Amino acid sequence: MAVAVAAFGSLVSVAGVDGWYADARHVTWTPPNWAFGVVWSVLYLLMAVSGWLLWLRRARGALGLYVTQLVVNALWTPVFFGGYPLIGTTALWIGVAIIVLLDLLVTATIATAWRVSRPAALLLVPYLAWILYASTLNWGDAVLSSLN
Repeated sequence: MAVAVAAFGSLVSVAGVDGWYADARHVTWTPPNWAFGVVWSVLYLLMAVSGWLLWLRRARGALGLYVTQLVVNALWTPVFFGGYPLIGTTALWIGVAIIVLLDLLVTATIATAWRVSRPAALLLVPYLAWILYASTLNWGDAVLSSLN
């Protein structure tokens, strides 16, 4: 399932990254575009292993949160990259709301997974760190876009 979300995100973001995003103002701590693909590739691998470990444990509560956060993760990309050309800065602010929800869901997934599989929980920690960082990037892009 993590692989499907990764593939979907890649397909949806390509036009935006090469389009409006390339010309947009970004906060100074924004990494180069190539870094996103490298980081997300590693994170989706870690997420997939975590999900597999939870599945092996038949950890329904943690798996439910895991699947929910994957769905929310999949929603962010088309809203942020695809929404901007359609509704402008509003899409970036909706993206902020989605990614904050994602932050909360991943935190809850880690906390729930910790009780049934500490390795599964620990594998999600880099993902949480990255999306918290990405939240600051999304927020910064929304603020800078609002100033235009």
